[in-house]
Amino acid sequence: MTPTATAKTASQRDIDREIAEADGSRPGASHPARDYASYRSSVLRHPEQQLVVVEDPEAVELSGPVFGVTDVTGLDNDLTRRHAGEPLGERITVTGRVLDRDGRPVTGQLVEIWQANASGRYAHQRDAHSAPLDPNFTGTGRCLTDAEGRYHFTTIKPGAYPWRNHTNAWRPAHIHFSLFGQAFTQRLVTQMYFPGDPLFPYDPILQSVTEAKARERLISTYDHDLSVPEWSLGYRWDIVLDGPAATWMEEGR
Repeated sequence: MTPTATAKTASQRDIDREIAEADGSRPGASHPARDYASYRSSVLRHPEQQLVVVEDPEAVELSGPVFGVTDVTGLDNDLTRRHAGEPLGERITVTGRVLDRDGRPVTGQLVEIWQANASGRYAHQRDAHSAPLDPNFTGTGRCLTDAEGRYHFTTIKPGAYPWRNHTNAWRPAHIHFSLFGQAFTQRLVTQMYFPGDPLFPYDPILQSVTEAKARERLISTYDHDLSVPEWSLGYRWDIVLDGPAATWMEEGR
């Protein structure tokens, strides 16, 4: 994913230098340190105190929200049908399986996504990007994994957006994923990227995952068999929760 040294631009060399100088850079590690220097907001947001030990974890889980098949409707996984009008942008299908460390499907799990619109703007009051909002696209959806551990979403391919982490900082197109276990205290968050994005080498968040294979597991695969004629393009992305092939998760973000 990273060009050769002779082909690198000055801004990319700056990113490389920041990554090399970061205290959190750990060669061979899938998870970056929580205070990864090149991802500047993590310096302010990472935990600095010891985790609080819960004396009765079962009581904590019982006090949390409860969800099930009756709480997730058939429209929740189609982000293009949440409003009266058609959203702008390239319609896509995103699907895959949630698997455990042994490759077994994880069934009945709540999967939620959120993303920017086709112009690279979130429907959020704190997003000050000058790109236009889409009145027919909110950018959130959810579903439950089926008996084979599959999830399925219809959405719009998100655009890149500036994020002011460093000079000329742009995030590659991505979709945020949140996965819940049997309770909301069991939550994992990650991001899915799209193949061939030219912004990969310039993104400190992706580059903070220093193990190349772990980075590659965050990138979806275009699957022509998933594409629907005159309707949508298809992308496949599996999520592995644990083990050597685990998907990178945003620990402590």
